[in-house]
Amino acid sequence: MTALAIVFWAGAGLLVYAQAGYGVLLAGLAQVRRARAAPPPNETAPSVSLIVAAYREAAGIAGKVADARGQDYPDDRLEVIVACDGSDDGTPAAAREAGADLVLELPRGGKVRAQDAAVARARGDIVAFSDANARWEPGALRALVAPFADARVGYACGRVEFVNEAGTNQEGLYWRYEMWLRGLESRLASVTGGNGAIYATRREAYIEVDPIMGHDLSFPFNMVKRGWRAVDAPTARARERMVPSIEGEFARKRRMMSHGWPIVLRGGMLSPRGYGPLYGLMIFSHRLLRYATPFLHLAVLGANVALVALGAGPAYVVTLALQAALLLAALAAGAVPARPLLVARYYVLTTASLAAGLWDWLRHGTAAGWEPAEGTR
Repeated sequence: MTALAIVFWAGAGLLVYAQAGYGVLLAGLAQVRRARAAPPPNETAPSVSLIVAAYREAAGIAGKVADARGQDYPDDRLEVIVACDGSDDGTPAAAREAGADLVLELPRGGKVRAQDAAVARARGDIVAFSDANARWEPGALRALVAPFADARVGYACGRVEFVNEAGTNQEGLYWRYEMWLRGLESRLASVTGGNGAIYATRREAYIEVDPIMGHDLSFPFNMVKRGWRAVDAPTARARERMVPSIEGEFARKRRMMSHGWPIVLRGGMLSPRGYGPLYGLMIFSHRLLRYATPFLHLAVLGANVALVALGAGPAYVVTLALQAALLLAALAAGAVPARPLLVARYYVLTTASLAAGLWDWLRHGTAAGWEPAEGTR
């Protein structure tokens, strides 16, 4: 019984820390640690190549090129590149007609290889990246490149607002918390993750990674290992439509984690070399421990059931009832879409997606290619 109790309380403690305690810790550290001095702004805007990797985006690529051209940035310092990843629907022609400076027609090789090809042809000192369905605020590019005035910064990531006009998905609630954590990580050291809608690197700092390993997760920690800082650019803002349903979000995150687990297990994230103590703690807390949550939940639930069966005490009956209530609430949300029930369903399914992504990768590997998530265009 003692061993079961240790498993239960250790697992429960790690879950609470991963979901809430880590944020409290970062907020506390930010209060006692003086913020880094901001570097003076660049007097001259650096040259930028804004790269959009596109697969079958004929219907929307003109809008994305117009979005890039509408940035409050000197035209002679901005190059717009559309890298078409095997698109056979007229995307290249639509991109050229919309005014892209360079359109690459590439064989189907996946988003990362399309980005690699675009960077090899880019002329800008900074290479910025965006999704075809993301729309940037007019000042987003200027805000995104501002951190590079600091010679130590190799990567900067802006903030994306997910829009859900009609649907059950609760991703926006989670994402606001995630952005708060990212801001604290950036203030204290470097961010541990990014997003594909709006980010940039110095061209000299750009890393070619395995084509199944996306930039969102692989770039920040690899930048840190190479001596760069990876920072949050909170005023560089973009908007993107989210998957409408929670079930769709489960499928999206499952696909994402089939790309994420290779980064964790064989892409260098587990090696602490080059991290430093604080950033190593961030990687453990925000990435490794977060990705372990489905397995921690199973361990806690199994230990709890065993402890109740052994008559360990009323406290374990209460904790088992709470876990059962979470699962029942997630199940009930399918029939009664009340907000608390939807949040429970979102939590259960997105936690399960972490394990499902691992299963997919171990069972049949991960393809480099990608399909646009349903409802996001």
